[in-house]
Amino acid sequence: MKGKGLVKFFAIALAIICLIELLPTIYVNLLESRAEKNSKGDETKRKAEIEKLAKDTLNLGIVKMDYQSAKEKEIKLGLDLKGGLNLLLEISEKDLLVDLADNTENPVFNKAIEIASSEASTSNNTFTQNFFKAFQKAKQELGQPDLKLSSPEIFGTKELSGVIQHNTSDSEVEKYITSSIESKVSNAIDIIRTRITKLKIDEPNISRVPGTGRILVELPGVTDTDRVKNLLQTSARLEFWEVVEKSSAWNMLTYINLKAADKQLMGKLIQAPNSTAVALAKLSDTATINRIINSDKAKNILRYNKLLWSSEPDSNNLLELYAIKGTRNNKAPLVGAVSDAQLTFDQFNRIQIAMQMGPESSIEWKKLTEKNAPKPGEPSGKPIAVVLDDIVYTAPVVNSVIPNGQSVISGNYSEQKASDLVDVLKAGNLPAKANILQSEVVGPTLGQQSITNGLISILVSYIFILIWMVFYYGKAGIYANIALVINLFYLIGIMASWGSVLTLPGIAGIVLSMAMAVDANIIIFERIKEELRKGKPLKQAFIEGQKHALAAIIDGNLTTLIVGCVLLFSTGPIKGFAVTLVIGIFCTLFTAIFITGMLIYGAMEKGQQFSLTTKFTKNWFTNVNYKWMEKRKLAYIFSLILMVVALISIFTKGFDKGVDYTGGRTYVIKLNKEIHPEVVSESLEKIFTVGGESSNINAKQYGGKDQLRITTKYGLGDNNPNIDLSIREKLYTGLKEYLPKGYSKEEFINGSPYGIQSSSEVGPTVASGIVKNGIIAVSIALAGIFIYILVRFKNWQMSTGAVVALFHDAVIVMGAFSVLSWLKIIPFSVEIDQSFIAAILTIIGYSINDTVIVFDRIRENKNLNLARSMTLEELYNDAINHTLGRTINTGISTIMVTVIIFLFGGESLQGFMFALFLGFTFGMYSSIYIASSLSYDLTRRTYDQAKAKLKESVL
Repeated sequence: MKGKGLVKFFAIALAIICLIELLPTIYVNLLESRAEKNSKGDETKRKAEIEKLAKDTLNLGIVKMDYQSAKEKEIKLGLDLKGGLNLLLEISEKDLLVDLADNTENPVFNKAIEIASSEASTSNNTFTQNFFKAFQKAKQELGQPDLKLSSPEIFGTKELSGVIQHNTSDSEVEKYITSSIESKVSNAIDIIRTRITKLKIDEPNISRVPGTGRILVELPGVTDTDRVKNLLQTSARLEFWEVVEKSSAWNMLTYINLKAADKQLMGKLIQAPNSTAVALAKLSDTATINRIINSDKAKNILRYNKLLWSSEPDSNNLLELYAIKGTRNNKAPLVGAVSDAQLTFDQFNRIQIAMQMGPESSIEWKKLTEKNAPKPGEPSGKPIAVVLDDIVYTAPVVNSVIPNGQSVISGNYSEQKASDLVDVLKAGNLPAKANILQSEVVGPTLGQQSITNGLISILVSYIFILIWMVFYYGKAGIYANIALVINLFYLIGIMASWGSVLTLPGIAGIVLSMAMAVDANIIIFERIKEELRKGKPLKQAFIEGQKHALAAIIDGNLTTLIVGCVLLFSTGPIKGFAVTLVIGIFCTLFTAIFITGMLIYGAMEKGQQFSLTTKFTKNWFTNVNYKWMEKRKLAYIFSLILMVVALISIFTKGFDKGVDYTGGRTYVIKLNKEIHPEVVSESLEKIFTVGGESSNINAKQYGGKDQLRITTKYGLGDNNPNIDLSIREKLYTGLKEYLPKGYSKEEFINGSPYGIQSSSEVGPTVASGIVKNGIIAVSIALAGIFIYILVRFKNWQMSTGAVVALFHDAVIVMGAFSVLSWLKIIPFSVEIDQSFIAAILTIIGYSINDTVIVFDRIRENKNLNLARSMTLEELYNDAINHTLGRTINTGISTIMVTVIIFLFGGESLQGFMFALFLGFTFGMYSSIYIASSLSYDLTRRTYDQAKAKLKESVL
């Protein structure tokens, strides 16, 4: 074997590098396992034990590490394995633009904001870029073509007068505003990072989504998710507003009840006694009230005034509703820049937050308190509401002028809540509120279960592949298995060196990579067997077989790599799948071509003789002479029927769309009784119906008969920070009968052992973006594959056949999901979500791999058949018959792996694996009866013409 020494050197060097990269993970796990054993389940003792063990240092000469340095370098587990909170935040560029324009009421500006908002979900540009384009359009529509961005009514404000003059060009204004927003978003990331540091969370990951105002936050191990969400969302931008007099405010509510609420509002409100608030309401009624008071009719009645809730419910679970005296430009009389904040206690030992304002704010605060302090003869002053992100934290009555910039927030707060607020104020204010576009919460119980399921699926799949290779190829299979073990070691080592995060889909990617790695060995072994059947000695057969197999292996893996690279641009768990798939492809090429070859060649050099079959498989798929092309028309009819049924179902019944595509919330809930999802859906629908409007709540069995997956659009787009709590309360109320007697709401929310195991939320903006990105990803993959085959095979007929076959496979899988979604005959989810798009792309990658192997043999046959002695039909049949052993072998390996992961990988992967099972099965079929058959039909005429010309030239 040429280059054997170089292969050995590279293999050993790579193994040493991988071992060094994996050492921190091994070392950390050994220490933590020892600490777990010594602490006997006591968390406090476990931490103390780790601190003690962390003082030791591992010294292996070339490698030195302690616990802390090793912890930073270990393979990180994704939130689906470790449990925790995943958030996609967005610093609203819209709010930043409005703020920079000083809340202008200019109709052109507001029209441009409206246009940019409508384009937000479909455009690849930033909101700011869309705004500037929309501004030019709005000028024309509203008949103000000469209006400039530097106008005092737009960005030529007093605050920006130092940089934007009346004669500043639009392009210069655009450049400055874009730069200013970019700076504010970057600053927001630093502020969020500072806030997370205060939480003392291990291994947080904070990163900005390139080209947007979005920030991805991953916080493993977090259990108090509400606390973290509130801490990260809060802008820390305190506003001080005057409050509408109580009797006038109550009259406004009464008028709204008559004119905008069909008399449904007042029945849900209680007049607030002994408070500066106007009313009280149950937490569970806030969604209904919000829908009324935020309606256009109610806003017309309120004019510039607004209604805001208090931050915390009282002991009776009631929230206070405040009537805030608005201003024409919706700007608070005072926006306080807090220079310091401290947690203190009042004379009754109640928690309060003492704040000190900066110099400029102190002057304005004095003016505002002077205006609202009691005048001579008045018994008391007027209240001023302290507002943070449209939430009223306190609204004390002003008893005297406050000249020194001091103020206090008091209320019914726990010490932790008050301490968090102090930390937020000290960390600095965000330039705008951070809206949560998407969130996912995985409980530690579900995370541990995912680890167990993942390990079982890896173990069972691996054992199956190892046994199958030995069963089919005998001693050669043992060498392939050794290379497979080395492949896995390299894959995990490279993942560790890249700092990749291991997720549940990532584990699926590892297992699938192993199944596809077997394919390369199968291709080589099948070609060697062909050479042996020609009577060549083993050594020569090995050299010839490997040489002939090389093109097929490279072509097959490169087409799969195209799909893997497209998947790399996704986010979240699917990216983990893509990373393992891409790394796996490169490891496969090296281990299958070089490591297996080196092992077999080494055995032959030692004089060892062995066959590539066993007594059971000796004659399998030999001398196959099936006339595949004769049956192609029947296959066309069969495929056409399936595709017509699939397309009818897709366009008439549609899909069971997950929240990834519709927006909404999902909860996985474990109960202690067997449940009937239809009954649960019906009872929950009554609880979640708002004003006669359905919340589209849907409950499905998820895993066992005592576990549900509930989705709802209730509260979608509602920025009320208490909406999550309200939903969980309603779920608890609706599912209480399925819980143990006396099981509390807090236990239900924490999900141990029963209750909410995981939850996720996807906003409407993100959902529409996912749809668009999914379509783009599939289109790019198909285009890339078409171009690759066209260039590689120099044959448009093959490119067309391949892409039509891929389209065929995708449509049938999509159709199956559509049909099964309305038949409702299977016990697992067939929702269309991000994982489904990843499955379609993986199917495309696998199917094209299968097709390319056949095409490679067709090309080889054509090159050997230059004299046109074989008919085109014979040429195609021969190519398929010669690759049939590889097709069946690889098919069994990959399909069985999908079945194993489906059975053992856990509920979250079942839909994904079911799609792969269907796709891989039809991929085997379509590589013969769609791709090859269509290529044959498109090539027949030109082939026959060339054959006729050849005959003429001979004559």
